[in-house]
Amino acid sequence: MANFVSWNCRGIKNKFSDLKDIINSHQPSIIALQETYLKAEDTISLQHYNLLHKHGIGHRISGGVALLISNSFPSAPLTLNTSLQAIAVQIHTHSLISVCSLYLPPNTPVDQVCLNNLVSQLPEPFIILGDMNGHSPLWGNPDTNTRGLQIEKLLNDHNLCLLNNDESTYFHEPTRTFHSVDLAICTPSLLPYLSLQVDNDLHNSDHFPLIISDCRRQNSIIHSVLRYNFKTSNWCKFSSIAKITKEMVSNNSIDTAVENVTAVLIAAADCSIPKSSNTFKKQRKVWWNSDCREAKKKQRKAWTRFCRSPTTANLICYKQAKAISRRIQRRSKRESWEKYISSISSTISSKKLWERVKKTCGIFRSSNIRILYNNGIPVTSLQDIANCIASELAHTTKSNNYSVSFLHHKFTSEKQKLNFNCSPYAPYNRDFTFFELKRCLSEIHRSSPGPDNISYNMIQHLSDESLHNLLFLYNRIWHERSFPSSWQQAIKIPVLKPGKEPSNPRNYRPIALTNCMCKILEKMANKRLVYYLETNGLLSPFQSGFRQGRSTIDNLLALETEIRNAFIRRQLAVGIFFDIEKAYDRA
Repeated sequence: MANFVSWNCRGIKNKFSDLKDIINSHQPSIIALQETYLKAEDTISLQHYNLLHKHGIGHRISGGVALLISNSFPSAPLTLNTSLQAIAVQIHTHSLISVCSLYLPPNTPVDQVCLNNLVSQLPEPFIILGDMNGHSPLWGNPDTNTRGLQIEKLLNDHNLCLLNNDESTYFHEPTRTFHSVDLAICTPSLLPYLSLQVDNDLHNSDHFPLIISDCRRQNSIIHSVLRYNFKTSNWCKFSSIAKITKEMVSNNSIDTAVENVTAVLIAAADCSIPKSSNTFKKQRKVWWNSDCREAKKKQRKAWTRFCRSPTTANLICYKQAKAISRRIQRRSKRESWEKYISSISSTISSKKLWERVKKTCGIFRSSNIRILYNNGIPVTSLQDIANCIASELAHTTKSNNYSVSFLHHKFTSEKQKLNFNCSPYAPYNRDFTFFELKRCLSEIHRSSPGPDNISYNMIQHLSDESLHNLLFLYNRIWHERSFPSSWQQAIKIPVLKPGKEPSNPRNYRPIALTNCMCKILEKMANKRLVYYLETNGLLSPFQSGFRQGRSTIDNLLALETEIRNAFIRRQLAVGIFFDIEKAYDRA
């Protein structure tokens, strides 16, 4: 498993398939790319990675650098004040490291001051990866050029270390010769942990990828939470095993009964529903088939033959195999797309349609973890980031955020007993019925499970006998007014507020994942309350949010009508808008 990969791809868009092969082979946390040929407005989408790029200088599409950063590690982009084609990021793998992708064009003079300025802007420890087009015996070239002397001076002046050995990194096709122009430079503190290896495949470029491994990486592998894979579930087996008995929910305390039901459902799920693996998620190519695989195999054989005997005939054979492989891949992509288009009919749901279109186009949601800055101090490890956001959320909800007068009013008001006289035989206080439970289960949508890892799918596939006994447990909770302690816990997911700076821990709002069994009881109670409020006209006619058949668009339409009427009558329309800061956090 590589920590970093550096590759001059000679155009990232037409090397997308090769880029996926590199990721699947080496599983890097960062990929430094050179000669991306991207415009300023261009972007690419790669699952589990986020792109930072800087386009080349001039009107002609050339040069350009990019960094593909794994969203499994906390990271933050670095702002570089330089005219060089360079881009950098800080990432926390085992520790915080600055990674810079650099491209120095061969025929463009580079001022030594610019190189010194770039190094001075990179926080230590750092590693610089890129195609620098310098020749020197230090990294395996028989000759030395001006650029090579500049790089030697840079290493000497800043006490930097070179990770390269004598392996060649570039194939010059016209002369059929190999050179070393792609370098990996790091600060001395990283040298004991990093090792460099050159890939033996060009991946349809003329540069070999550099594979830099960190021997400390194995201590920082991120294990995601194992989830049930419902696509391959054996629901018949699940229903037969997941038996909730009457004794289980009636002879114990509420907390014990909930624990017993949870244990039965989890045990049944473990026997009948496979779980997702913690292995590295590979980049998929939906169009890849046996023809593509065979053509790629022949291309690699032709390249191996040329490397053993670099003759003109072997080079021609390699180029022919390469052209055939590219042609077969293009044909496979076209046929895969045509097959999918032909499969679309009026019966397919819009959700499935757009899911497939987005996957085919490589459109994925980005969910990268950003390095935080708390009072100017960087927070980089996953544990520290979680604690930092949790502390900020706890501070936001503290009572000392209120004024003294409000706290006094709150304290005195909460001591007064509510005057709530109602009959226990009122419709909204009666036992929940089996019809209410089944209706609730039929209306729920897909949702992530809470701390108990029980999903709606599991409850929906219970037998009627088990559902009746689960309903008995719900009615016990309802009448005994004893809320299960395990249902008071939730998983908090921090979500960045739209348009806010991701490095500020105050700019995240929490999404709580509560237990699905708890949410079902809440939905049944809410149905009753909403019905009572609506039928008795207890809700304001001006409230549109959180009401069935209405939305906040209704308020906007009403406002628009008032404004238009004011124009017609030549009157003034006055509107007052309130934005209550952190209203839900402090409610």
